[in-house]
This record gives sequence, structure tokens and C-alpha cells, in this order.
Amino acid sequence: MSVTYIDAIREAQEDLLREEPDVFIYGQDIGVFGGAFKATKHLKELFPRRVIDSPISEDAMAGLAIGAAIAGKKPILEIQFADFSTIALNQIANMGASHFYRTGVPVNLTVRLPSGGTPGGGPFHSQCVEALFAHFPGLHVMTPATVADAYWMLRQAVEIPDPVIFMEHKFLYRWLKAESYRDETVLPFGRARIARPGKHATVVAYSAMVHEATRAADLLATESGYEVEVVDLRSIKPLDVDTIIASVARTGRVLAVGEDFPWGGVTAEVVSCIVAEGFHLLDAPPMRLNARDCPIPKHPNLWKVHRPTLESIVSSLRHLLAI
Repeated sequence: MSVTYIDAIREAQEDLLREEPDVFIYGQDIGVFGGAFKATKHLKELFPRRVIDSPISEDAMAGLAIGAAIAGKKPILEIQFADFSTIALNQIANMGASHFYRTGVPVNLTVRLPSGGTPGGGPFHSQCVEALFAHFPGLHVMTPATVADAYWMLRQAVEIPDPVIFMEHKFLYRWLKAESYRDETVLPFGRARIARPGKHATVVAYSAMVHEATRAADLLATESGYEVEVVDLRSIKPLDVDTIIASVARTGRVLAVGEDFPWGGVTAEVVSCIVAEGFHLLDAPPMRLNARDCPIPKHPNLWKVHRPTLESIVSSLRHLLAI
């Protein structure tokens, strides 16, 4: 039976609750209701004292979870939409991120953030905030793009002694499925993977954009014979620069794709690292493709042209390959 991306997240949490007595889950409507996206469905029935509904205050939620982590627990905090996490930014970025550095006391906090655009989501329910959190030392940012990574990386997250921002793309929740995922080889945290091998150009992507990039690469292979390599970052903090540079060495051309806003974003950091460490490997200037630098539109037709799409990735790659 196939398992969806969100099934894997729910199963990871159930297994962690069963295996780790210090793990508990905290968030708005995660108990009887099962969470806004049902990522905690039925867990309250199985673990009634460790699946805890929170007040509607992201700042208070994060403060309590950080305090529990300082006391030795391993909380998994669900914030309903990634956009709302900015309300808790002081707690996460100032208090949680620096505590291990300041005191030597671990803060095993995992913050699950449903992120990314969906039709009709608009400016308050569709943002990608990974670059914001990656800016702060002491925070780790995971961006799983496969069912296996959704399961295994969440299990890895709770063991890290600094807060982990776990970015879950809402589009992948029920669209992405796998027949088997628990037996897959698990890469170490912070290691990127080659989602599709190639030799003519590299696309560096993460989260849902890995799948758009792979579709674009397959289309170019069919129509033009170009073989485009796709690198799935898996995490953006830390960033696996070695795998990126190795791919650029094979292809000589690179396009960085992200769904977040362009200014100060992940793709800017990727391109900066390539220029600093792999400039001599490039046969063409590195390119980047992001969402438009404006609030996310609510109308589905406007949303479709706001973010990178299969068509815009293919167009960018054609331009890159023609240089």
C-alpha cells in the first residue's frame, strides 16, 4: 500500500512517541482534531498525555517548548502554517537558537512548519520562510522532498541538540506517495542527494521544487536530448556545498531554483557558494529562479505565475544551455 508524505510524518511522530519517552507533541488543534492537515490524526488517542493542544499564541507555544527542551524533553512543536512562525521568531531565533551556545544545555526542539504555496492560500498561508530561519546560527533547517526523508529526517531532527526547523511542503502532503520508504538508505543529516544524474547542466533545488526540476529535466531529455542533473539539497542549514560543487564540476552550468522570495534567499546563497568555490568550473554564468518579489496572490491563476513552474524552469534551462 502506498504511503503519502504526510502519512510518513504522522508515522514518524507515532514511532518517536512510542520509542522516546521524552518526546511530546504540542500545537494548536493537534489533539482530538488531529491537526490542521491531520499530521497528528489519532495520536491523541494513543498518547493522551503527550499530544497536547496549545493556546492560540505562537510566541507562548514556542516559549513553552523551548523551556521543556531545556528541561530535558524533546518537544515536537507544530505551527499550523509556516507564515505564523514569525510571531514566535523572538523565542526561536533569540532564545532557542543561542541557548546551547550560551549554556551548553541542549535544546532538542523540532518545529514543524507546513510551508509553500497552494492555490488560494494567499499571502498569509503560502510563504516559504526557510531562508529567514537559516540566517540564525544555532538553527538547523531541514527541507525533505521525499516520503523517505519526511520520515527519517524527522526522526533525525529530535536527536539534534539545537532547534530544528522542519519545513514540510503542503503540496507534497498528499500528492507525493511511495510504496516503500522505511528500508531506504538514510543519508546523514546535512548531505544532499542526486535526485537525477546528468551531464549538461545542474539544477539545485529543494522541497517541492525538486519534483518540478526533475519533470523539467525529463522533458528536456525527451525533447532535446539534454541530460540535466538535479541536486536535492535536503537541508539548507547546513548546506552541502561539496555535493553542489561536485555536480557543477560534472556539468559546467547551474540553475538554482527555490519557491521562496529571491532577495536574500537560499538560491542566492547557493550561487554565492558556487562562485566562491567553483567559479573555475563554470562554462556559463550561474542562474537562479525564485518566486516573484511580491506578496503571494490569492487568485489561483495569479499564483501559478508567481512561483517557479515546470514551464519557467524549462525556459531558464534552455537559456542556460544556449549560452
